[in-house]
Amino acid sequence: MSFGEPIALRGQVELEQAAAATSGDARAIAEAQFIERLKAGEAAAFDRLVEERSGDVYALLYRMTEDAEEARDLTQETFLRAFQHVKRFRGEADLKTWIYRIALNQARNRWRWWRRRRKDVTVSLDAVERDTDEPLSSRLRDKESANPEQETLAREREKALGVALRSLSQSYRETVILRDIEGMSYEEIAATLEISIGTVKSRLARGRDELRRRLGSSL
Repeated sequence: MSFGEPIALRGQVELEQAAAATSGDARAIAEAQFIERLKAGEAAAFDRLVEERSGDVYALLYRMTEDAEEARDLTQETFLRAFQHVKRFRGEADLKTWIYRIALNQARNRWRWWRRRRKDVTVSLDAVERDTDEPLSSRLRDKESANPEQETLAREREKALGVALRSLSQSYRETVILRDIEGMSYEEIAATLEISIGTVKSRLARGRDELRRRLGSSL
């Protein structure tokens, strides 16, 4: 390596870092402008929000409820609430975190409504699987495999995980889904659930321990 090569490499790294920072600034500016359009009540901006975020919100709510119809209803409620309250959005968290917070609040409210009417159901491990239109967690299935036996085992693992998740307390279930299925960071989860990072880690550890106890070697 010549004397000039380390300098050249360092210069390249600095250029890449500068480009990344510029790109990040541009994204932040674009999101801020988009939020202002939402706050101004622009229909096209709200349509874009629904188009870009509804799939993620539905997936989250489906994982929380394991009910496709319920998840669709709650998704609609989430975006209705977002439209009604977007002017209150202060930018303390990013838009995705804010939307997820609304979605989880809608799921909690629906759960309380059913509980008050004594319609909540405890599902056992031998329960019949519902007809669903998406898996609980794509990471449990080997999408490249065409082996029917492996596909059957993957579906059984998904079913077992869904049942085990529904048996967790709501606070543990939310945290495990946001971290292990949605892939959110501790900071994002803390902002979404409006709790401390320490509480996130505690709930996650306890929720995972409960899942391991219920699932044994299923995962």
